[in-house]
Amino acid sequence: MNEGKPKEPTQPEEGDKSSRRDFLLKLGVGLNVAAGAMVGIPVVGYVFSSFIKKPELQWIGLGKLGSFPEEETTLAKYKNPFHRPWDGETADIPCWVRRLKGESFQVFAINCAHLGCPVRWFAESKLFLCPCHGGAYYQDGSRAAGPPPRGLFEYETKVEDGQLWIKGGVLPTLANNP
Repeated sequence: MNEGKPKEPTQPEEGDKSSRRDFLLKLGVGLNVAAGAMVGIPVVGYVFSSFIKKPELQWIGLGKLGSFPEEETTLAKYKNPFHRPWDGETADIPCWVRRLKGESFQVFAINCAHLGCPVRWFAESKLFLCPCHGGAYYQDGSRAAGPPPRGLFEYETKVEDGQLWIKGGVLPTLANNP
């Protein structure tokens, strides 16, 4: 049955230098490079984005004066002018609008100065309260109690053509509003 020596493996000819093993090696390297780029490019973009472009604050309309009753605090929202199409609902930034008398307003960020949890307004006690760690703020935004190191962030405001405007754009944090 088995006569003679076994056949020697044949070598590929000079013109045919690619083998299945080489193809799979190149395919594996290519897929790893693609996967690394898919993860790495967004990470690098996130890390260096603050160095590339600093967003400028803009005047943003909050609404007509009639939508903010005198001597009351109301929740309002504005669209982040730097939003991206995929931001969805997160592009809406809420804020507390306190109308004093006439055209005098105070507008506060909704974020607690401690760790950024959303504060709620309680009209009965005239306090902003943070549910996370018990931070409390007076109606003028100043710190009342708890761990927050300072009062609520207050937006610059102006009234023009019967509309309330705030100077904003980025979500206020300790990093950009110490």
